[in-house]
Amino acid sequence: MAQEKNMAVPQLLSNVELVKQGAEARVYRTEFLGKPTIVKERFPKRYRHPVLDQKLTHRRTVQEVRSILRCRRAGISAPVVYFVDYMSHCIFLEEVVGSLTVCDHIASTQQSESCQDQELEWLAQRVGQILAKMHDEDVIHGDLTTSNMLLRRGPEDPESNLVLIDFGLSYISALPEDKGVDLYVLEKAFLSTHPNTEALFEKLLKSYTASSKKSSAVIKKLDEVRLRGRKRSMVG
Repeated sequence: MAQEKNMAVPQLLSNVELVKQGAEARVYRTEFLGKPTIVKERFPKRYRHPVLDQKLTHRRTVQEVRSILRCRRAGISAPVVYFVDYMSHCIFLEEVVGSLTVCDHIASTQQSESCQDQELEWLAQRVGQILAKMHDEDVIHGDLTTSNMLLRRGPEDPESNLVLIDFGLSYISALPEDKGVDLYVLEKAFLSTHPNTEALFEKLLKSYTASSKKSSAVIKKLDEVRLRGRKRSMVG
């Protein structure tokens, strides 16, 4: 049965819609078991030795699935994992239908004539809470940006539901240093994508600090990482 599935996956991918291709993977849109599905396929890196490439790709696929499942068990919204094929390094994930990225939501809210500061503050608070819960579960996302967070609205859930996506660089770590770097990556991406939002990001960090059981050590490491980043900028 497993062999039949492994043979079927490449055949399935020949009839799907390519959404995007990055340095690490291709992302497709299709249906799986009658449900809208996103398929993430990690392809071989020709510049690496085949044995090493196979091991690294397998490890990254395992880490991604493990992080998603760990988040979902903790009550953090992330796509459902429908199926994983470790032969072709494909992950079949729930497509979050009817959603938009937090990046697009912030941009459209800022551009509206009546900028809804209260809504953006609520969003920053919610992001801080979810990232605190994720880090308390020792999940490091590795690529935190507002483009890797979705807002989903449903008829059964009138309030926006924040969904974390794209765990391709994620891993498990209890080190405050790794969590501090995770927040630093988000801070750099947040402030460069959304100008004049320093106060909004501070609200996010305050929410994170209040929600996490381990925040003091993480915020201390974040300050150290910021200092190292500033020193590198000065040196060039």
